[in-house]
Formats: sequence, C-alpha cells, structure tokens
Amino acid sequence: MTFAPEPPYRHGSAPRTAVLLVNLGTPDAPTPAALRRYLAEFLWDPRVVEIPRPLWWLILNGVILRTRPAKSAAKYASIWTEQGSPLLHWSARQAEALQAELAGRGHTVLVRHAMRYGAPSIASVLDGLQAEGATRVLVLPLYPQYAAATTASTFDAVAGWAQRSRRMPELRFVNRYHDDAGYIRALAASVREHWALHGRGQTLVMSFHGVPARSLTLGDPYHCECHKTARLVAEALGIGRDGYIVTFQSRLGRAKWLEPYTEPTVKQLAEQGIKRIDAICPGFASDNLETLEEIAMEAKEAFLHAGGERFDFIDCLNDRPDWIGALADLSLQHLQGWPLGAPVADDAQRQRALAMGAAD
Repeated sequence: MTFAPEPPYRHGSAPRTAVLLVNLGTPDAPTPAALRRYLAEFLWDPRVVEIPRPLWWLILNGVILRTRPAKSAAKYASIWTEQGSPLLHWSARQAEALQAELAGRGHTVLVRHAMRYGAPSIASVLDGLQAEGATRVLVLPLYPQYAAATTASTFDAVAGWAQRSRRMPELRFVNRYHDDAGYIRALAASVREHWALHGRGQTLVMSFHGVPARSLTLGDPYHCECHKTARLVAEALGIGRDGYIVTFQSRLGRAKWLEPYTEPTVKQLAEQGIKRIDAICPGFASDNLETLEEIAMEAKEAFLHAGGERFDFIDCLNDRPDWIGALADLSLQHLQGWPLGAPVADDAQRQRALAMGAAD
C-alpha cells in the first residue's frame, strides 16, 4: 500500500489544534449532471443503503441515476441562492463563527468545515489542516442525533483518510449531542422568538430526517435520540405531549421507514381541523433542501391543500449566536487536555528559540 506524501515536517513548530465540522453534503450546482455525481457518491455508501452491492449497483445505475438527478436538480434550483447551496453557505458560516467564538474566549483553534459527500471533502480538508500544522483534530459532525447512516459514515471517511496517511494527527470524535443543554436552549429560543414575532400555532411539528425502520431493530439509537430531543425542547418551551408531534421525512424507496411520515401527518392534522401549525427540524443544524423545499414548500402546500390555513416553518439554527456558543461549549468539552494557545509566531522566531536551546 502506498501512503500519501505529507507536508514537510517543521521541527520545533508548536502543535496546533483544530475542529472539523462535518455536514452531509451538497451538489456543486442545481443541475442534473451535478446531481448525478453527488447522488452516485451519496447513495453508493453502504452506510446509507444497506442492500447487497451487486443488486444495489443495478438499481442505482439502472434506475435511480437515470431518473432522479433531473427531478432533484429542479428542487435544488428552487432553494439555490446567490451564495450557492444553503447547506454549504451555513456550514461555512458556522465554522467561521465558531473559530471567532473560540478566539473570543482566548483559544487559538483552527475551525474548518467539510462535506461527507461532495466538496469540500473530508480528505481534502484534513490534508489542508495538516499543511497548516494541525497535529490534533476534533471531528464534530453537525448531526446532533447519532445514526449509522450519518455519524458513523463520517467516521468511516475520516478513517479512510487516516489509512492512507503517513503521519496521522491525534483524532477525537463527537458521537452525539442530542440532549446537550446548549443545543436544546438554542432550539427552544428559536421557537420562542418565532412565536413572539408571528404568534403561535396550535401544534408544533418536529420533523427529523427519516431512516429505514429496520435500523431501530438492528440497534441504531437514532429514533430514541430524536424523541428525547423533542421531549427536551417541549419541556423547555413548557408545552405538554399534546402540544407537539414528532415526524420523519425524506423517505427513499418503498421499504418501511420510521413513522409517522411528515407530509401525511400534516395533511391529517388539517383534516382533523387544525388550522395552524409550526414546523421545526431539530436534526438539521443548517437549512438545506430537506428543510427549505421539503418542509417549507412541499409540506406547507400539503397542509394548506388539505384545509389548513397557516403553516410556519421555523429556520434551522444556522449561525444563531446561541447555537455557536453551544458549539463552542461542546468543542471545549471534547478538547480538554489539548493545547489551545497561540502557536509560535513565525519560522524566524522558532529558529531563534531552537538556537537558544542548543546554546544552553
């Protein structure tokens, strides 16, 4: 096996610590060609689709990649902005804001963002951190609830990069933070602020990304962690069990996924006489296709068409200061014991320090 060449080792350089924020991914553009590349990478991950590879290869290449890219491209086009992909934009903003927040607390920590699928890739960003002198990296997936299809897949990508590396940094991983106090406070505050500005709906729908139902019986804790997040947010808001409902969205294929499904649920609420609902997606740290198009557009249309009168989507946490503060607290909790100070200023200063040490 051939290992990748490493950046030149700088003797005497101070160790640098980094935080790598990882989000799911996004196509480069809202076009069928870009979606085909993105979906080919995303859907070929065995963590995402647990079907025997030969059979899945036929389905993926013979059916899905022939039909889905054009449909998905149209959906992405409906939420694309001047900054490009909302997911990529907010992920970059979160990294910038987290680095600034940590600096404001007196810590010199490199913070970068990467995508599990698409660009910037985890491998390319880790290469960049090594070139910047990072010797310790905390990997912090932007998935509060642990799922094998998301969190574990991120760790797979980091491990794959490490297997090809000659000089690995020290690595730490954050598995989950579905019940983190700062995260829950930020979610509850976003709902309260929305209610203060726009009034309150009759029901709060908390929609999480779906996964196949069999993952629950196979031991994946995702379902339970989603429900715990929802319960803690409801408690922080002071609403009872009859004031909110947990649903799951983004079903793929015909297999049974975690229920209840979001769109049929909001239609049922309208048919039962509920005229106004609020919707939030606690499992997404950044607004993206699943929140801006699937919930704020499609689910809203389904609710109104079924007789509802008002559907309000509450933005994801994005770069809210309380959320960035929660990320900083979470990072520092997992960075304990690692140096967080400023590195030696420059090579000349470093060489002078080494010369003085040799003279002694």
